[in-house]
Order: sequence, then structure tokens, then C-alpha cells
Amino acid sequence: MIHFQKPEENLTLVGYAALIDTYRLQVPLPKMLCAISMKHKKYTSAGWRIFTPRHKPMAGFYGNLVFALRYEGLDLYILKAFFEALSPEEIKELRRAIISEPHGQYAKRIWFLYEYLLEKKLDIPDLEAGRFVELVDTKVQYAAMNRASRRHHIYNNLPGVKNFCPLIYRTDLLDTWQKKKISSEILKNIGDVSRDVLDRASAFLLLEDSKASYNIEGETPPHHRIQRWGAILAKAGQEKLSKELLLHLQQEVITDQRFLQMGWRQEGGFIGTHDRITQMPIPSHISAKHQDVPRLMDGLIETAALLKESGFSPLLSAAVIAFGFVFIHPFEDGNGRIHRYLLHHMLADIPDMPPHLVFPISAVLLKHIDRYRAVLENYSQPRLSLIQWRSTLKGNLEVMNETIDLYRFFDATQQAEFLCECMIETIYDIFPQEIAYLQQYDRFKQFMHHYLEMPERVCALLINFLYQNGGKFSKRALQKEFSALTAQEQQVIEEKFNEIFPQHKNIHP
Repeated sequence: MIHFQKPEENLTLVGYAALIDTYRLQVPLPKMLCAISMKHKKYTSAGWRIFTPRHKPMAGFYGNLVFALRYEGLDLYILKAFFEALSPEEIKELRRAIISEPHGQYAKRIWFLYEYLLEKKLDIPDLEAGRFVELVDTKVQYAAMNRASRRHHIYNNLPGVKNFCPLIYRTDLLDTWQKKKISSEILKNIGDVSRDVLDRASAFLLLEDSKASYNIEGETPPHHRIQRWGAILAKAGQEKLSKELLLHLQQEVITDQRFLQMGWRQEGGFIGTHDRITQMPIPSHISAKHQDVPRLMDGLIETAALLKESGFSPLLSAAVIAFGFVFIHPFEDGNGRIHRYLLHHMLADIPDMPPHLVFPISAVLLKHIDRYRAVLENYSQPRLSLIQWRSTLKGNLEVMNETIDLYRFFDATQQAEFLCECMIETIYDIFPQEIAYLQQYDRFKQFMHHYLEMPERVCALLINFLYQNGGKFSKRALQKEFSALTAQEQQVIEEKFNEIFPQHKNIHP
């Protein structure tokens, strides 16, 4: 049983909170719950939205259902759990309520949702007249294209399909970036730059991103593997997302395939550790049941196609598809890097991006690794208590209850906001810094070409040495690699370096 921590006494639960409490629903709680106060003032407090007495819904589950759809948006997990908890008599009551107002917008939505989520038809005739109503309230949550359900006179604009449909709530941050043209923001911040510099910046950032993706997994592979993965990232988005593409990516990620089963998992999975003595799993995340993986992945791939066809924001699509993938964890190994590949794959649909330029997503995630982990745990932790499992002889775990809805219906708002913040940092900091570095590098190289007859390889080494030592030659460098320099040449080079690279301490070579 869930115990609600109310911000004050004498509050009446309404909406989803009332349904969860009345029907003892075991569900992940929404980020915000609703209640009615005796005060004539609306306010928010510690995860609660408090409404006034005039907002109080009519008594019974139907009133709270209408309240939830009106003020809280769609939570498909809770709605499905609630519909499944109704007794035969309550289902008849639900039917009567819908029939009593067949053209009411909330009656239509509730009717559609019941039949869509449970795949059961209520004994109600098809509507023959009346206006169509959009299922997702686009003032509250982001929606996909309209697909007409003539039986209910509903436009199904869910941003997903039955087997995979995360939802994202509208926020000020996300709304702001829906209105911006991302490519224009990038061009505005990198300035007028030559194609050569842009190509070199892209190549460097891709390599850094490939290396960071391995580092996030705690791996330090040889350089040729980093280059190979970078080349794969460079082609992200060039072909349609499919099962075949994902299986191919796993083949690329896992170079030694002797010790694991390739393809969709054929047993349970989790992220975490083992008890030292008993070897009992201690999970921080439990993967979807392997029996559910084919349905979930078919749904995820179908949703990716729907979002693309709908013109859904590539940023929001990336959050839904990439994070949905890693929560499902369809493979025995390789999920993390493919998850980050999918961020590239979906962001590749941003219109009018500068040629070859890609977002160094993994590099930014590595920089903010604690927040990245917190965003992943924000999904995983509340769901651990809803999953019943037992350990296996192989040190794995087996899930005992039905859990598919945990992976197909979830709120991806926090993941979308985090990804948006990473994108903003890339646009305003990382891209301009890398472009500035290359332009300054070229200026300094040109100076050195006129000042001393120094090979480009030695010039590049010189720049790296000056970066590592705060714009000055180290004693070791002057005694070894650059011992041929005179004191005057050393001083001139240092002064010119610090003139051209005034911010050298903040830029990576």
C-alpha cells in the first residue's frame, strides 16, 4: 500500500492520487499528485498541486478519472492498472457514465483508453455523429500526428504505439527549444567558419565522443576501435531504425562474441552488483523480461517511425527512443553504447544541420556523469519495488510477475530535459570552443611557419606542450624536444601563443 506524504492535513486526494489510493494500485507515482484544500488558493508544494474546493470532482471513480485527464494529462500505466482493477459492476458503471454523455470530450477519451489499453470492447455502439477530440491534450503533453478512431470520434495523437508509448510533459525549457531552429543557433554561435575547419572540428568531436562512450562503460579500448566506432557514429541516421540495424550495431560493439548470446536476450538481465558472500544479485536496474523484449522492441521501432512521420521534435524523439532502449536493455551486452548511438541516430533528423557536424553526446554525458546516472536511476529506482524476482544459479535473476507496462508506458520528461541541457551546452560552449581552438591553431601555425622553419609535426607537439604547462615551456621541454630554441625565440613563441590563445587553459588541444 502506498502512503502519501501530504504537505498539510485535511487534504482530499483527487485525480490519479485518489485512484491509486482507493484501488491500492501498485504503480510508479507521477512527479506531481493532486489534492483539494479547504483554502481558496491554488498552489504547489513538495510534489503536490493543491486545488481549491471549486475544483472538487463529482464523487466516485469516474469524477476522479475526468479530473486526472483534465488537469494531469495521460499516465497510461496508471490508467491501465486502474481499468484492470475495476470490478464487473464498476465496469458497468463506467459504461453507463460514458453512455450518459456520449459526445463529452472526457467520456470519449476514457472510452477509447479503456478499449485501447485493455484490448477489450465495451458494449457501446460506434458513434455516428459529433466532433472528433484529440486524445492527448497538447497544452499538457507533446503529441504525434492524428490517427482517427471513428468508433470513438477520437484523434489518437499518442506519441507512440500500443507496445511502446512514453509521454513527455510540456515544460518551459522544452517549449523554448521547440520554437528555436537548432541549426540556426549553431551557426550563430560558431560564426562564419570555413568548411575545412568545420570538417576538422567534426572529426575531432566524433573521436572524442567515441572515446567517451567507452569511458562511460569503464573501458579503454585501443585507438583503432575508438576510430571504428566514431566512423559508425558518423553514419548515424542514414538508414531507417530496424531490428536488423540494432543487431548489426551489437555485432560492431561486441568484438569478442565467444562468451555471450548475441541478439535479443534469452534470459533475465539487470544492472548492479552481487552480494560478496551469497552472490545474490543486488540490482539498481532490472531489465525487461526476455519474453517481452520482442514486443517492446517492435513497439520502439514502430514508434520511431511514427515520430519521424509526425515531424516530432528530434530532441524529444531521441529522449524517448534512446532512453526507452536502455531501460528495456534488449541485449545481453552492448546496450549502453547502442543507447548513445540512438541519441545520435534520432538527433540526425534535426533540419539543416551544418554538414558533417554531430552532437558529441557521450562526451557531454561523461562530463556530467553523476547527473546522467541520476536520470537513469530516476526511472529505475521507483520500479524496483514493483518487480518480483528470484535469483538463478548463474547469478542472474528471473522476473516472476508481469512487468511489460513498466517499459512501454513511462514519463520521459526528465530524460528529455537533461538531453536538452546537454544540447544547449554543446551549442553554446563545446562547438564554439572547438571552432575557436582550430582557428587559433591555424593562426599560430601560420605564425610559426613565418617565424621558424619548424615541421608541422613539431609545431603540433609544441602547441601541446604549451597547453600542458600553462602557456610556458617546461624545463624538460627546453632540455629535450625544444633544446634548439634560443632564449629570445622561447620568449617570442610564448608571448605569441598567449596572445593567440588567451583562453588556452579552458580548451582541450
